[in-house]
Amino acid sequence: MDLRKLKTLIDLVSESNVSELEITEAEGKVRIVKGGGVMVPHYVQAAAPAPTMSAPSVMANAELAEPAVVAETGHATKSPMVGTFYRSATPGAKAFVEVGDAVKEGDTLCIIEAMKILNEIEADKTGTIKRILAENGQAVEYGQPLFIIE
Repeated sequence: MDLRKLKTLIDLVSESNVSELEITEAEGKVRIVKGGGVMVPHYVQAAAPAPTMSAPSVMANAELAEPAVVAETGHATKSPMVGTFYRSATPGAKAFVEVGDAVKEGDTLCIIEAMKILNEIEADKTGTIKRILAENGQAVEYGQPLFIIE
């Protein structure tokens, strides 16, 4: 995993009320746990040893036998609020966007329901949807990456 992305994730956790962040992708998993003022990212990699940084430390997690997380390139569109993530306007409706779709700045990507209000989340960059990082109906936190736009 790219150390810049790992640092961004660490900063995201440290600046939020989230005590633990786990990102699972087809190629692997990263888990960041905040506790006692020190955050310890657990980086799982199958092919090569985990990268190291001075502080916070990065360790390979031997208990998890999943392959490496591929470093993301592109722009992360983040949640502007805490709420429930929905990919479409109504249950069973077509999703606003799919992986590979071209989007323009201002296009609706998803809806986040907060306090019974449906908030349309718009693309903050023009490009192509590379990854969708949240599941339909999943609770999301402020600042949580939702989409990767290339």
